[in-house]
Amino acid sequence: MPRAAAPALFAALLVAAPAAAQPPADVTGMAKKATAFLAKSQNEDGSWGPAPNNRGVTGIVVTGMLRTGTSADAAPAAKGLTFIESLVNQKEGHIAGNDVKAGLINYTTSINVMALSAAGRAEKYRPVIGDAVKYLRAYQWDDARGKDANSDYYGGAGYAGDKSRPDLSNTAFFLEALKAAGVAKDDPAFKKAAVFVSRCQNLKSEYNTAAWAAKNNDGSFIYTGANGGENRRTDGEGTKTDMGGYGSMTYAGVKSLIYAGVGKDDPRLKAALGWIAKNYTLDRNPGMPEANSQRGLYYYYHTFAKTMDALGIDEFTDANGVKHDWRADLAAALAARQRPDGSWVNANDRWMEGDPNLVTGYALMALSYCQKK
Repeated sequence: MPRAAAPALFAALLVAAPAAAQPPADVTGMAKKATAFLAKSQNEDGSWGPAPNNRGVTGIVVTGMLRTGTSADAAPAAKGLTFIESLVNQKEGHIAGNDVKAGLINYTTSINVMALSAAGRAEKYRPVIGDAVKYLRAYQWDDARGKDANSDYYGGAGYAGDKSRPDLSNTAFFLEALKAAGVAKDDPAFKKAAVFVSRCQNLKSEYNTAAWAAKNNDGSFIYTGANGGENRRTDGEGTKTDMGGYGSMTYAGVKSLIYAGVGKDDPRLKAALGWIAKNYTLDRNPGMPEANSQRGLYYYYHTFAKTMDALGIDEFTDANGVKHDWRADLAAALAARQRPDGSWVNANDRWMEGDPNLVTGYALMALSYCQKK
């Protein structure tokens, strides 16, 4: 063998080597510590965090607790469920409150549907969940709301109100709620949502003809294709000009398409999974500029977990051929970041991730996928 070829061969072997083995993280122990923290930080009314954001944060926390083994009858979760019950708007059908402070209605209702569904009390909560699903269906942008399939609003969901433009994050939670409620993936709501989600992808195709999609064309997803496209990698003018995709939205796009029945051989999923393979990491929210690399990290973690679970795989192979036990990788990342009091918090306080209640809820939701089924 020529001497010059040896270093290249050695480098190739290193790249192709399997990911280094690491001691398994104590998922159950982490969840117990987190739940103990949340039991102490819970408000007297059963919610978590300051009003009015506590209406959505509580749903995240309760969902995370229930999915990691806390009983719906245990004090922290039971009190949280009682608070969520107080948010049921009998007249409108949503689960965001009965007063003028009822905001972020799609987001809050979707999260609280997930929490009530996780409680395992089908008989008790079936009417409430049914009304909420009816509300969410009516909320989706479609012909009934004046947006036909040619509109970049079509199929999406936003935060609240008739003027709230849709985005991929809200649409992803909307679909999570429908799935948790048992709505079939061939339901028209999923099919319409797939149109919107596809228009958030950096992929020039019949599904997205926007100029920014053709410019980037790497399979990643941005924040929204509505209003000609807006993004959250950067701020200010960058929200309209920087259309590079990033991890949390790309994983949200993948799982949303899977929920809508799009198969793995579809070019949209192939392209997105190709981007993920090139950007597989749990050290940062991939695709973000370096200065914003920790932005939305815990939102990314729980979306990552849900997506890998939806893919139905135990290992993910990256673009270098390295196989990753994604559950072990995620558990290790969370173990390294859990604080002594059992909580998690993001030093990058963007999108409310400076709130340890919200972030600990996200972390519990992510942990719930770290044990093989």
